[in-house]
Amino acid sequence: MYKINCLNPIAQVGLKNLSSEYELTQNVQEADGILVRSASMHEMELPDSLLAVARAGAGTNNIPLDKCAQKGIVVFNTPGANANGVKELVIAGMLLAARDVIGGIDWVKENAGDEAIAKTAEKEKKNFAGTELSGKKLGVIGLGAIGVKVANTALHLGMEVFGYDPYLSVNAAWELSRQVKHVLNVDDIYAECDYITVHVPLLDSTKGMIDRTAISKMKDGVVILNFARDLLANEPDVLEAIKNGKVARYVSDFPNPTTAGQPGCIVIPHLGASTEESEDNCAVMAVQEIMDYLANGNIKNSVNYPACDMGVCTQAGRVAIFHKNTANMITKFTAEFGAKGINISDMMNKSRGDYAYTMLDIESPAPEEAIRNLEAIDGVFRVRIVR
Repeated sequence: MYKINCLNPIAQVGLKNLSSEYELTQNVQEADGILVRSASMHEMELPDSLLAVARAGAGTNNIPLDKCAQKGIVVFNTPGANANGVKELVIAGMLLAARDVIGGIDWVKENAGDEAIAKTAEKEKKNFAGTELSGKKLGVIGLGAIGVKVANTALHLGMEVFGYDPYLSVNAAWELSRQVKHVLNVDDIYAECDYITVHVPLLDSTKGMIDRTAISKMKDGVVILNFARDLLANEPDVLEAIKNGKVARYVSDFPNPTTAGQPGCIVIPHLGASTEESEDNCAVMAVQEIMDYLANGNIKNSVNYPACDMGVCTQAGRVAIFHKNTANMITKFTAEFGAKGINISDMMNKSRGDYAYTMLDIESPAPEEAIRNLEAIDGVFRVRIVR
């Protein structure tokens, strides 16, 4: 019986997929798996029992990834599960930036007592007029699950779409319309596009990428949209660019004291993935990931360990080993089973950066001595008997 703790409320449509081999627990210290959304885990004391953490969402800034990796705890996320919800809000953000719909609605509220409001509106509406999206150029920086959907949808709105992603995956390439112009230099996005939307992860290399230097390369009157992470933009630089007229609008899904209420900023209260459908999709995917890992040792959509899938074990045993990505580790693992006269029928080893994961299917159950010897090998973080 595996015990699952939910640090945040998780949609029931996901939790109901837990089989009879799983039970929910309020006590995180006895949990084999954790399901989490936004709760911070950085200050948590991670229990020795913990095998996996599944984030019902894409971002994992609230989870100590290296700490988990070094304890042999796999951290999953749910890429693409909320992509449609975010995509729709990005499109809404472009429309709100193109036409002063918000200003017009506020005017109607302020003049609600005017019995001749319809007539007055005909005189005032020119103050809220804008432009159409059709015929404008959109630059999409980052062609992951969300970026691809935004790019494809913008084409249907009549926009000319440019896409930039030096790490474009095969799956994303298949999903991306051939009408999207794939550029190899982000400066081409800056120079060409009327609208620029950012969909990249927050890394040291991307933090503050939309700064004074990047903005100086953009067209006058550009609209910048940020529905990925607020720290991707150097927002003081963006505000200065709005003040001097270089940037027409900055649309962000991340309210903070820097941009909230500032002229030229349309700030949304982090609603990108806040739809019933997105929350349901994330919950279902997170539960499926954690169940497949706990039951079979398979890893899909992990952010701290490599993808590794050997299906359902049909042998007498399956052992999973978490270890440093260094030379000669496999030799040591196989030698230990060989010394015990245990045949390895199948094996898979994958690495990701400093960390590696090895699964071995064996034709007889692993003896405790073999497991202890594997755990004692320098560079091994954890040995888990899956079966």
